[in-house]
Amino acid sequence: MEIDYEAVCGYERMTEYLSTIPERFPETESGLIGMSILGRDIPYLRIGHGKSASLLVGAHHGMEHITSLFLIKFLEDSLSAERSGVKIAGGFDVRYILAHRSVYVVPMLNPDGVEIEISGAETAGPLRDRLISMNGGNLNFSSWQANARGVDLNHNYDAGFDECRRLEHAHGIYSGGPTRYGGEYPESEPEVSALCRFTRFLCPNLHCAVALHTQGEEIYWDYLGSAPKDSRMLAECFANVSGYQVSSPEGIASYGGYKDWVISELGIPAFTIECGYGKNPLPPSDFYKIYEKVLPILLTAAAF
Repeated sequence: MEIDYEAVCGYERMTEYLSTIPERFPETESGLIGMSILGRDIPYLRIGHGKSASLLVGAHHGMEHITSLFLIKFLEDSLSAERSGVKIAGGFDVRYILAHRSVYVVPMLNPDGVEIEISGAETAGPLRDRLISMNGGNLNFSSWQANARGVDLNHNYDAGFDECRRLEHAHGIYSGGPTRYGGEYPESEPEVSALCRFTRFLCPNLHCAVALHTQGEEIYWDYLGSAPKDSRMLAECFANVSGYQVSSPEGIASYGGYKDWVISELGIPAFTIECGYGKNPLPPSDFYKIYEKVLPILLTAAAF
């Protein structure tokens, strides 16, 4: 099956694409980290042979589904380069990297949210009417970020959750909706709980975690002004290979995220990469020009 990287990638297309990789590269490990609210599987793939590991996560947000394609293309390019021995992205020796490191990839953490954003509330089955209500009666879900319960997954982690809740109320957010609502309590959502379990399982061999988002061409690397050793150095390396800017989030974006939780709970360098530039959802036609900058970031994380 040929992968069309310039087409919108929903859940079914993502799983079809992902299934082709172990078929072509049998050394790849595949499995599931859990299931979504609506029962969609959340798959992962592992490449590489080393004990030290990195974890790459895409599509926390429904309208950021292009990040799933970045990770699938990364897997395809890395495995092809390992097989051929060809250096890629300006000189990365992937054969050497994967001989000494392992990379775990979760391409689409929020499959329900992706389907809702692409195809609307009809994809949510019994939650259809509730979703429409949470969307203010609007049948247009093109700005939907949350999961099928109206929880923004990147505010559902146990990192400054109470402050995040206070800021939600300051913004008039008290219940589920398209974005920003963090849920009833940390890890209330099965998608987040599954990723936290999986991340904990990978410790103590996990050395780096990266969550891909869109947009802004920014690299977030700390949590409330602090970060584990080597975090700033690695963020600067990401910036050097991509041209992205090293930044720190402000306001409500400073709390409850996956990066924040990994840093505060596990003491591991973790990063949010805001891929590309423009208005979400970024157009599929921009895939290759964005990926050209994202690929060396992912390879740098893999080599760390």
